[in-house]
Amino acid sequence: MKRLEKVQVSILPTPLHKLENISKDLKDFNVFIKRDDMTGFGIGGNKLRKLDYIVKKAIDDGCNTLLTYGGPQTNHGRLTAAAAAKFGMKSIILCYGKPPKNISGNLLLDRIIGTEVLFMDTEEVRKKAEGKPHDEVVELYRNLKMSATRTVVKRYKEQGDKVAIIQIGGHSKEGLMGYFDCVEEIEKQSKEMNVIFDYVVLGNGSGGTLGGLLLGKKYFKSSFEIFASNISPIPEEQITRLLEFCNKTSKEFEIGVEVSRDDFVYSNDYTGKGYNIPDKETRDVITYVASKEGIFIDPCYTGKSFMGLLGFIKEGRFKKNSNILFIHTGGTPGLWTEEHEAAFNEDLWNDIEIF
Repeated sequence: MKRLEKVQVSILPTPLHKLENISKDLKDFNVFIKRDDMTGFGIGGNKLRKLDYIVKKAIDDGCNTLLTYGGPQTNHGRLTAAAAAKFGMKSIILCYGKPPKNISGNLLLDRIIGTEVLFMDTEEVRKKAEGKPHDEVVELYRNLKMSATRTVVKRYKEQGDKVAIIQIGGHSKEGLMGYFDCVEEIEKQSKEMNVIFDYVVLGNGSGGTLGGLLLGKKYFKSSFEIFASNISPIPEEQITRLLEFCNKTSKEFEIGVEVSRDDFVYSNDYTGKGYNIPDKETRDVITYVASKEGIFIDPCYTGKSFMGLLGFIKEGRFKKNSNILFIHTGGTPGLWTEEHEAAFNEDLWNDIEIF
């Protein structure tokens, strides 16, 4: 296998421990958690594992500025900004949509770090996209993104900077290797704890975390099955593209394995009302985990994926007395965004007593 060099953006290994109280509640299942919300910088999160490799490549290419994309509350954007700060680089986040009225959550942290946050107004694209085939809609958004990127890169180039462009979610061949490494880390911790994991459960968005785990599972011959709970509805063709991307990465880096559709299970059943839209079911799961274990999960990603874990158990997908490992990918600042704070306010702040 072709080993890639990386820098230390993340602080590893992350803790892995049993959720004792939740396991007692579930009785027939032992639930463990891999704390990738504790990767060290920028409050932590799964993207730092990917950025270990991505930032190394940017430095080797002579870049002093990192540019990436996402929604206004992008966790990947926050962690890219933190990685840039650690290595003395500049950072830019190009966000889809219009800026919110007030700064909150990840946006606040982005600005504290000093990243330049820019917005791509998607209103005109949405109008043009009405009634168009999926491929044409994708192309419209791609054109908006590329136009904005050219403008920003030109501006930075004129002031003497070289910009490394990082795809949304850190989705790249180098990024996949962060979670390839994570499997080796899990296997080592599994042996130290004398626990064999039957299932690994995670949320799936852009696919990089899932893709890396799939490659690592095959390479390290892990016995666990992977269950992905999508955080917004994903069509089968997108999963097919992810598998193709994994296998291209395997070939390029001489990993020597091939992943297939049979290597994991995914579900669109626990996506709530849509990407990052507040919903009561997810909030209930967040408060359940926090009240039982003192661990915060978030409304956009881990709240939904932990709801998926509980759902898979109810559906009978996991054998009794099995060991289930949940990957906590981070996202905690999402709890402090305007829309989610307002929703929690209705749940938790309407019966206050004053003495």
